[in-house]
Amino acid sequence: MSLCYLNGEYLPLESACVSVLDRGFLFGDGVYEVVPAYGRRLFRLQAHLERLENSLRAIRIEPPLAPPAWQEVLEHLLECNPGEDQSVYLQVTRGTYPKRDHAFADTPMPPTLFAMSSPIPEPDPALFRDGIAAITLDDIRWAWCNVKAVTLLPNALLRQQALDAGAAEAILVRDGEALEGAASNLFLVQDGVLLTPPRSNRLLPGITRDLVLELAENAGIPVREQPVPVETLRSAEELWVTSSTREIVPVTRLDDEPVGEGHPGPLFRRLHRLYQDYKQAFRRGEVC
Repeated sequence: MSLCYLNGEYLPLESACVSVLDRGFLFGDGVYEVVPAYGRRLFRLQAHLERLENSLRAIRIEPPLAPPAWQEVLEHLLECNPGEDQSVYLQVTRGTYPKRDHAFADTPMPPTLFAMSSPIPEPDPALFRDGIAAITLDDIRWAWCNVKAVTLLPNALLRQQALDAGAAEAILVRDGEALEGAASNLFLVQDGVLLTPPRSNRLLPGITRDLVLELAENAGIPVREQPVPVETLRSAEELWVTSSTREIVPVTRLDDEPVGEGHPGPLFRRLHRLYQDYKQAFRRGEVC
């Protein structure tokens, strides 16, 4: 039986309920975070909570808990739920209003706070041996993709379109530039240089993305944050996507064409190893 947190109370997940008048249910009026935990230790928690606060302020919700209080809630879930490695989901909505109305109330209502955790499954070794297929699709999302909002219908439709086409991810294109995946950030290798689109309102500031940049720079790997035209994407030597729970995943086919030599490349293997070494050091308490 999984335990979750809802509005100050810990209870079985199957017993958790919110009102049908909650603005998260009616309008998608809320934000969320996903924090991985290794050895029941929250990974890069400060960065995740900073991003949560940025998202909350962007949609005009005051942060309901200070970082130490969030940490206490999430660590309690990790202790109570199974799995040494877990993925923790937390969500904040504007709360339950007395009637359905697009406008905010003059007096803000208490927000709805929800959190749960689930085990992180062991990745399939074939993922790193063979890579995944992706397709390019027009970006149909809103203009504030830097806000981690619960309104994920465009992402879900794009991801499903990729799955229907036999691919695992959609690379989103707007104004001729590749931005990110439907549920991931984007990296590519060109002439031995690691490239990724720069931070902007058009993509999510990924925590794993930032860690990959940090690891690469510390290892002396040349890195550039710059716009990625679709033509550059198609001529890449290597292509990867990153996310908090999938970490770094190589893309070896794009739009039914091989990426580079059609298998995970040497820079991916190096960064994947650096990332796994960092995780092991984190488990041992040697890094934060």
